[in-house]
Amino acid sequence: MGGSNALARFLWLTRSGPETLNLIGSMILNAPAQRLSYCILAFLFLPAFSGLLAAQQESYDIVLANGRVMDPESGLDAVRHVGILDGQISAISETPLRGGMEVDVTGLVVAPGFIDLHAHGQDLFSSQLQVRDGVTTALELEGGAGNIEEWYAQREGKAVINYGATASHGSARTLALGDRETAVREPAGLEHIEIMETRLREELARGALGIGYGIQYTPAARREEIFRLFQLSSEQGVTNFVHVRYSGQVEPGSSIEAIHEMIGNAAAAAASVHIVHIGSSGLHQVPTLLEMIHGAQKSGVDVTTEVYPYTAASTDIRAAIFDPGWRERMGADYGDIEWVATGERLDEESFHQRRKSGGTIIAHIIPPEIVEIAIEHPIVMIASDGVPYVNGRAHPRGAGTFALVLGRYVRDQGLLSLMDALRKMTLMPAQRLESYVPQMSHKGRIAVGADADITVFDPDTVIDNATFEEPAQASTGIVHVIVGGMFVVREATLLNDVLNGQAIRREPM
Repeated sequence: MGGSNALARFLWLTRSGPETLNLIGSMILNAPAQRLSYCILAFLFLPAFSGLLAAQQESYDIVLANGRVMDPESGLDAVRHVGILDGQISAISETPLRGGMEVDVTGLVVAPGFIDLHAHGQDLFSSQLQVRDGVTTALELEGGAGNIEEWYAQREGKAVINYGATASHGSARTLALGDRETAVREPAGLEHIEIMETRLREELARGALGIGYGIQYTPAARREEIFRLFQLSSEQGVTNFVHVRYSGQVEPGSSIEAIHEMIGNAAAAAASVHIVHIGSSGLHQVPTLLEMIHGAQKSGVDVTTEVYPYTAASTDIRAAIFDPGWRERMGADYGDIEWVATGERLDEESFHQRRKSGGTIIAHIIPPEIVEIAIEHPIVMIASDGVPYVNGRAHPRGAGTFALVLGRYVRDQGLLSLMDALRKMTLMPAQRLESYVPQMSHKGRIAVGADADITVFDPDTVIDNATFEEPAQASTGIVHVIVGGMFVVREATLLNDVLNGQAIRREPM
């Protein structure tokens, strides 16, 4: 019986963890004489057992070895080995791991994949630029989608990175009022608002990630309308993602007034609101706006904001933003407006000509010091507001936002720490959504059980290359990007045949 038990214990040990070799050695050194023969037998099996243990350790699809692992949630910042299995992070180890694919990332930062809450460029070309900027999830939350089922269906199986969208207030308003021009210029009655509510409720039930508004683009939308939709969002437990009503410093109609509306709506409706691109909406008033938002947060109002790291905005020249009086409101002039297609700066005559035909412009109106104040502020996330490229032309923010922050504002200027920058790009955006989108609770972290959406970059060389003159230039220093456990960028090279992006959708109540 004693011999059988000893042999059984040995066989059990061969199926146990990494401590087995030490345990067998201890058996041999301390075994009573009557069991020594079985221990010697065990010793003879050690070569085979070592091979078995090695096979057990080769249990990961991918191992990222020797990287500087940075996790904003736990504060981990140390050299570790990361094991990826079945699309998830399965191990973070101080000791080496073995896997089917082992990649040495010595000297590189292993970070959660960047999450962009404000990405209008949802086409393949734009996504390929974004993933080379370290983005693994890009969401259309400000503008939203007019038909959420159709929007998701168009991208299924064809996406480089994870994707998702809100339900569009602008589209619901067009449905209620009959056509786009009426939706921009005419106020809505209660019967129209009821149609909007019904439409938005239906879209949320289909998985939309909240409600997206461009209030400055629909100036006829009265405050009562927006407040009622905030009440709907509260009922549904989703966030409002809002381009606010005004930008600039002229009263009435200042940025301060616009932020008052958002904070007041959120407080009165017990709703949550995310204010997009605070830099271009706030301009010179950004410091005051951040005080207001931070103060509201401390008072229990669920309000957040974001910024892109550029001194220029971009939109269609026909937008209501450029209605008469825009120069006074923005403190800008015709020469600050760049026609994207050619790069020319406009004058009064060309501005009015272009406004009749329509097209994309870049407005060089944001003071550099305002951008820095917003980036540095602890409550502000990073988001690109990237727009689709047309013939390779667009605002460079769609290609370089995240590398620009890491290269210029972290490494070169020391405006904020690397961990703080990563928090603004990963954890904070995930937390904005995770209370009602459970998928997001597994993103924005380097942690066991998190999704294997990972960006690996060189902190010494990462930099944006996109410029206003050449806006479609990919960032450099982003060495590897993994989406859902698969390399999409490997050794700084885009793998064109990998389309592993997944839909991010709200689970209906």
